[in-house]
Amino acid sequence: MALVTPEVIAQVARLARLRLEGPDLTRFTEQLSEILQYVQRLQAVDTERVEPTTHVLPLSNVLRKDEPRPSLPSDTVIALAPAQRPPFVAVPKVIET
Repeated sequence: MALVTPEVIAQVARLARLRLEGPDLTRFTEQLSEILQYVQRLQAVDTERVEPTTHVLPLSNVLRKDEPRPSLPSDTVIALAPAQRPPFVAVPKVIET
């Protein structure tokens, strides 16, 4: 039983501004049907007593503690920059006016 028809795939393709024809339309129809059948199988799994998780391992914050430290002197940073206009680092313009 096909969960989706070529007509549905063609409509979704039109909405996404994609051109699907012939073999591509057939292939995507079959692939989406297989994906949806697999999702139906997953929905049948009993997860009633399974606690929700956000991570597969029992980890909490694995980052270092955020503590203030001295930074590099500005002269050193400017000297390392590929382009500079002391006392600033020069960067490409990113905002068009």
